[in-house]
Amino acid sequence: MGIVHGDQMILNIGPQHPSTHGVLRLEVKTDGEIVSEVKPYLGYLHRCFEKHCENVTYEQVVPYTDRCDYLAAMNSNFGYVVAMEELMEIKVPERVDYIRVIMGELNRVASHLLALGVYGLDVGAFTPFLYMLRDRERILDMFEYTCGARLLYNYMWVGGVSHDLPKDFVQICLDFLDYFEPQISEYNELLTYNKIFIERTADVGVLPADVAVSFGVTGPNLRGSGVKWDVRKDEPYSIYDRFDFDVPTGTGEFGTVGDCFDRYWVRMLEVKESVKILRQALKDIPDGDVHQAIPKKIRPPKGSVYRRTESPRGDLGYYIVSDGTPVATRLKMRSPAFTALSVLDEISRGWMISDVIAILGSLDIVLGEIDR
Repeated sequence: MGIVHGDQMILNIGPQHPSTHGVLRLEVKTDGEIVSEVKPYLGYLHRCFEKHCENVTYEQVVPYTDRCDYLAAMNSNFGYVVAMEELMEIKVPERVDYIRVIMGELNRVASHLLALGVYGLDVGAFTPFLYMLRDRERILDMFEYTCGARLLYNYMWVGGVSHDLPKDFVQICLDFLDYFEPQISEYNELLTYNKIFIERTADVGVLPADVAVSFGVTGPNLRGSGVKWDVRKDEPYSIYDRFDFDVPTGTGEFGTVGDCFDRYWVRMLEVKESVKILRQALKDIPDGDVHQAIPKKIRPPKGSVYRRTESPRGDLGYYIVSDGTPVATRLKMRSPAFTALSVLDEISRGWMISDVIAILGSLDIVLGEIDR
């Protein structure tokens, strides 16, 4: 039910609405169908993540990171353990680095598949969603085969990983990639080059590069605006500097640089780049003991660290302050989805209500990470 103020109506979208991608409420001011303001209301999924992490030991933090970006839990684990290892000056075995990159990139593909499929659903295309979820299931099967979990893994530990890869994992993963690569062309035929999809997304919700930078937008949303910034390339962590891959950016393929289509298209291209990284990592993975560098007690020296990594949603940062005890004095997480959501009002004004749904979907937010 809308509340009328003069000629304008206030419309609530969510928090129980599938197109808000979680428990998010948008207060939309409209004049008929034309939107003049969008105000997001957060906190429906707030679980005190940072306060919890300041009251449990460092190793107990890992399962909490899983539950932030629950669509890319491997990448959330990755960011935390890399920050902790920098703080404690731990050098992990090469095999661990390779396994982490493999799992991180598989999770990036799985996350993007859901983002792209659900985005099609947002603008009325049902079939691509089913195809992409079918292929995502195969990645989740590989995760389950490795560590027993399909969504929340607690897989990357400080100094190592919880389980080594099963003996036939490399072959299973290569078989999947051989099957999966041709599917990307099928997604493009089904959705990307669909006339209705292009008309719903091209030239809609344009996010100029300077606005994206000023709002702190990162990841595919920033690259969709034509800015070539990827933490894996520009501030390499783990062993990403060993791999050959490109950083796709928006080019205004069917409209203006930084529109909804560009943000969608960058994610589709990133899936191809992740496949490229995976093939290189699977080919070069060395033998070794994945538990060798895991410390018996995690008690970092006094000090602080800030480390950022490239999650599927962008620049994921962990700021950790240690006082020398087994529990963090302060643990802060920098959420890329939070900054992406903050730009929603800026790029939605003047569009229709149905376009606001397309714009929100193109930002690929996850409320678990925003609310924490």
